[in-house]
Amino acid sequence: MSYNDDEMAIVRVAADRDNQAVAAWVGTAALNVAMEKVVPVSADSRDVLAEFIQARQQVARIGNNVNQLTRTRNVGGTVSDAQLAAVAAVAERAIRRLDEATLQVMRERKPRA
Repeated sequence: MSYNDDEMAIVRVAADRDNQAVAAWVGTAALNVAMEKVVPVSADSRDVLAEFIQARQQVARIGNNVNQLTRTRNVGGTVSDAQLAAVAAVAERAIRRLDEATLQVMRERKPRA
């Protein structure tokens, strides 16, 4: 492997961040990409995907709230079918939109050369 000074500085920072020797870090990173354990993406794409992941976690919390409403109703609390249906519909639409947006970003990603 050969790097110019600027590239080597970037690799050193990454290796230091992971508390690894440069050669070990480069070997691990290359093997992970080759085995498709990780897929390289630009910093912009990574940030967008991180936002999607956070949003999906929020939607999962909505699902948890639906479960709590259902549990409340099952023990005699007052939660109407309409309330449950409304919350479930919002969650379903949000999940569908997040899935579609995530797939769109993945489709727009440059194919690996």
